[in-house]
Amino acid sequence: MSTPSAAEQRLRLRTELRKARQAAALPQREVASLMEWSPSKLLRIESGENGISVNDLRSLLAAYGITDREQIEMLLDLARGSRKMPYTEYRDLFSKDFLQFLALESAAQVCRYFNSLQLPRLLQTEEYMRAIAVAYVGEALGEKHERMIEAQLSRQDVLQAVPGREVFVILDEAVLHRHVGGRGVMRAQLLRIAELSEQPWIGISVLPYTVGAHAGMQGPFTLLEFGTEEMPASLFLENPRGESFVTATPEDTGHYLERFWQLEDMSIKGNTAMLMERLVQRVDEGLDDLAGLLPR
Repeated sequence: MSTPSAAEQRLRLRTELRKARQAAALPQREVASLMEWSPSKLLRIESGENGISVNDLRSLLAAYGITDREQIEMLLDLARGSRKMPYTEYRDLFSKDFLQFLALESAAQVCRYFNSLQLPRLLQTEEYMRAIAVAYVGEALGEKHERMIEAQLSRQDVLQAVPGREVFVILDEAVLHRHVGGRGVMRAQLLRIAELSEQPWIGISVLPYTVGAHAGMQGPFTLLEFGTEEMPASLFLENPRGESFVTATPEDTGHYLERFWQLEDMSIKGNTAMLMERLVQRVDEGLDDLAGLLPR
């Protein structure tokens, strides 16, 4: 059995600590006072935003009246394993919500992505990603933007083969018509999609124009599912201003999972690599209009 990631261990610890406090019938304000902490410190620990030191955890468990040695050691192990969260070196660049999403994504067993304006970053080549960044910034990229690209590229480790992991992506037809970065960049990007679509753990489908109006037009979203009951599915939403939202409420995740399945049912599946190769041929012929390549 593989070792749980730091994100998995921190989220499990978060859940266990909440249960322990509730079992002790202690309100958060009283616990913060007993520990001589600020209320915000306890809130950050219980939300999984911050880790907790082994010494602080021992004192906290004593306050909760937990004396079972086996339970204490299990929780201490979770605290030790959760100290090194991924992407912490980018805390100066991204919001707390987005950093939380990155940690969750790295630990997910099933990832589902939909974006109607551009390719999901998980599929983007560096050149495509750089062209998008330049379009957003409107000038040459500085060190900050280079580090952001570095962080986004490192996310693509999720695409590597890991036992049990599955990745599903729905591409809106619009993203295939938009030559981001010019013909050379788009050609390499299409070949990258073709290559990824042939991996058995990666499913890439295309939502054609002919479906008309659809629920996905409300905006991009990502759904993450995990291989343990302690970690509920998570939903990530991001608006054009870069503000993000992460939630694990069953109502929200269930609603968006149904939306993803509906979009998937309307999509073209199974021949993505062939379609990408036909698009590459069209690019090589110098044709900017990619219309007519998808079934109508």
